[in-house]
Amino acid sequence: MRFRLKLTLCMLALLSLLFGVGGSLLISGFFRDSLQREKDAAFASYRMVWGAMQIVSDMDPYLAAEEMVPAVEQLYTQNSSAWAALRLATQNKVLYESDGARAYLGAQLEQPEPGACLLQILPGQDSRRWLLLSGAVTTYSDTLYLYTVHDITDLYTMRHSQQQVYLRVFLVLSALCAAVVYPLAKVLTGPLTALSRATRAIASGDYGSRVNLSGEDEVSQLAADFDRMAEELEGTISALREAAERRERFVGSFAHEMKTPMTSLIGYAQLLRGGTLTESEQAEAADYIYSEGRRLERLSRRLLELLELRQGGLTMAEVSPAELAEEMADRLRPLYAQRGTALRLRCEEGLCLLEPELTRALLLNLLDNAVKSMDQGGEIDLTVELLPDGCRLTVADRGRGVPEEALKHLTEEFYRVDKARSRSQGGFGLGLTLCREIAEAHRGTLRFANREGGGAVITAELRGGRL
Repeated sequence: MRFRLKLTLCMLALLSLLFGVGGSLLISGFFRDSLQREKDAAFASYRMVWGAMQIVSDMDPYLAAEEMVPAVEQLYTQNSSAWAALRLATQNKVLYESDGARAYLGAQLEQPEPGACLLQILPGQDSRRWLLLSGAVTTYSDTLYLYTVHDITDLYTMRHSQQQVYLRVFLVLSALCAAVVYPLAKVLTGPLTALSRATRAIASGDYGSRVNLSGEDEVSQLAADFDRMAEELEGTISALREAAERRERFVGSFAHEMKTPMTSLIGYAQLLRGGTLTESEQAEAADYIYSEGRRLERLSRRLLELLELRQGGLTMAEVSPAELAEEMADRLRPLYAQRGTALRLRCEEGLCLLEPELTRALLLNLLDNAVKSMDQGGEIDLTVELLPDGCRLTVADRGRGVPEEALKHLTEEFYRVDKARSRSQGGFGLGLTLCREIAEAHRGTLRFANREGGGAVITAELRGGRL
């Protein structure tokens, strides 16, 4: 059962309870008050007749009971809603009865005590109701029973009419309530429907689905929380997918990097084992086995460096990044000069917290990446700037630049922009990955951008802190 239907039924049940209880109490109270007024009026009429008979009896103790009949008859002849009867107690003889009272004198009525008044409500034919009052008047010779009957059918008829009106009003109000509450419940539960729809969409794989509900009520806040959760979930799943893709690329690239040298090593080893090579061919095979073994050794060393960085545990020291940059520039300028490459340095003096060896490795990899991107030589600018919580190292070259679609993949393991050129230059595609890990180990970042007019800019921010 839908929630909007449950809400409608609950509202109808609440309306039925409140309206039913309130209406019943109202009708019952009105009927009770009306009946009490009838009782009071009947009792007042009865006391007037009974009092008159008692006075006459006291004034003339020897007055015959039959002589009281005219007075009673005169009082009740003109009353269309009340009748009276007189009966002797000893002879059970009816002295007087009006037309409306005949039907009750044959009934077995309770005999009242002298001076007392009994009040009874008796049913009649055709759903009529009668109010019967009875009392006793004592004379010198006998006891007279006085009966007065009042027609109170109109009270019960009125109560029945009120109940019928109440029932019709209740049905109309229930229909109106259902007609109003159901659409209103549909509007109120609309956000829940949208929330359910978005939940099913996300469960089916559409992680971009959102509720996009504005408001200040609890449902709107729930929808906003759901959207935030869905956004976090989408980001997490996207990150997991990217991690899985990187893992697959890593495994594929690693297998490819291992396959070529291992194939060569096994091939040349088989030739050496066969003993069919000349001395010069054996020396060439041994040289090739040695060079490929060194290549595999460098690859394993790079992977171990990445593993150590990801395990953390750096020991920071207060060093001058400008001195590290100048030291690295002095070592590399002679080598770069042979390739027609000039290295320009601009440094800001100061101290910050760094891991010196890792910072040297970072500078070496960034400069090596820059020099490999320039085919005909050129200029490389190395800039060191101090930050409030560390330093910024910038390497800018005038080389080929980086395609826009490759910028976000540069720090992935074994990724190469130009695979053939990088392989011929002896690269594995791990240098920039190592630089990213070094930057992150210093709570920093590594950013890439292309320069106007050609070339690339790599910016490493190391935020290990300053003393």
